[in-house]
Amino acid sequence: MGSLYRKKRVLLFTVILTALVLAVMLTSQNISPTSTNAADKKQPQTPKNIIFIVGDGMGIPMIKAYRTFKQEKHSSAKGQTVWDPYLVGMQTTHPDDPRDNITDSAAAATAMATGKKTYNDAIAVNHEKEPLRSVVEAAKEARMKTAFVVSSDITDATPAAFGTHNVSRKNKEQIADHFFDEKINGEHKVDILLGGGMQYFDRKDRNLVQEFKKSGYSILRSKDDLKSQSAKQMLGLFQEDELDRAIDRPKDVPTLKDMTQAALTQLNQDNQHGFFMLLEGSTIDSAGHENDVVGAMSEMEDFEKAVQAALQFAKKDQETLVVITADHATGGFSFGADGMTSETGYKWDPAPILAAKKTPVFMAKKIAGGQSINEVLHTYIDFSLTTEEISQVEKAAQSGKTSTIQLSIQRIFDQRSFSGWTTFAHTGEDVPVYAYGPGKASFQGWIDNTKQGKNLFQIIESPSTYRP
Repeated sequence: MGSLYRKKRVLLFTVILTALVLAVMLTSQNISPTSTNAADKKQPQTPKNIIFIVGDGMGIPMIKAYRTFKQEKHSSAKGQTVWDPYLVGMQTTHPDDPRDNITDSAAAATAMATGKKTYNDAIAVNHEKEPLRSVVEAAKEARMKTAFVVSSDITDATPAAFGTHNVSRKNKEQIADHFFDEKINGEHKVDILLGGGMQYFDRKDRNLVQEFKKSGYSILRSKDDLKSQSAKQMLGLFQEDELDRAIDRPKDVPTLKDMTQAALTQLNQDNQHGFFMLLEGSTIDSAGHENDVVGAMSEMEDFEKAVQAALQFAKKDQETLVVITADHATGGFSFGADGMTSETGYKWDPAPILAAKKTPVFMAKKIAGGQSINEVLHTYIDFSLTTEEISQVEKAAQSGKTSTIQLSIQRIFDQRSFSGWTTFAHTGEDVPVYAYGPGKASFQGWIDNTKQGKNLFQIIESPSTYRP
């Protein structure tokens, strides 16, 4: 009996000691089976504000390349983007098109803006050419403020599908008209429009710039205008078409981050019912279409800074949902390509890209305009070119075509960095989804791109303290 009693005492002591150790561990790590971090505890279940972010053409290999580029540029052992910690899933990108199973930006944006699939080229209309209600229209009906910040022209596919309706993305002048003419309860659907595309708003047949001005919008044409603005409604048209690549951009043209911060400042003033903001790194796609790795990395960097500004706002605000995704991938970019050997190593090398001071198209325009090939290449490329590399540009220059010269210069960067491309068009793979803030759980897992719109509708239309 004494032996059995002692065994029971030892067992009881062991159980108590184990419980105490576990309690100390849980307390020291500030965790429990149902714990969340302090920031999450502050967040309401329904977000007051929504920032929906699109990296146009931003596929997974492009993200991987940018991480490596960033790591090399900042001599950091940790290559991570600001959105990497918030990965929640993947989304499909295919359209509902009788011919195509790879999307264009119009069909992809329509899916995310309306929750409905459609044909390639469609701007928020169905197969019968009937308008599809968008989340921006729902936001305006709920008295939310709205803003679009893009590096494309404002009439480009993504902003067009979120803000207007048209049978074809090619009808840019009509789309510009619709930004003014289409209204919700007598009000323009988008309070803040920042990007490029002046040529579509200031035309011989119609001066939309003046019409917007007369209706109360502040008209912005430069970075200085943006800094000095104070109006609740703004139309910022900073270049004639899409904005130049960030690395080529004139100093008086704002960055995507500049525009993002300006829009958020205005949206957050007297913000009773919340806001919906569309932020797009549009010209990642343009660089992908051109197979320009220098331009692509420049645009990814510009995009990341804008995303960081959005996340910083959301973390401070604690009432804002941020969703980050892509509409599709572009160019069939390959992180590592022909030329890699056991001698070179299996690697993608960002060093040559970091040595570029301007994009290949910028250099090509200079050469096509008559400037010395050697002078241009040595001015804008900070490494020694081989005789063969200079020769291939000289041969291309004989054509007199900017595009031919551009490709010859891009080939130098591709070969040195081991970058590959399979197409000048889009590719059809799934793309990542990232989310931060209240409501993020709805975006988890493998989803169809229409789920983006459906989720956004549910958030905007659900009764809350902001939108009863």
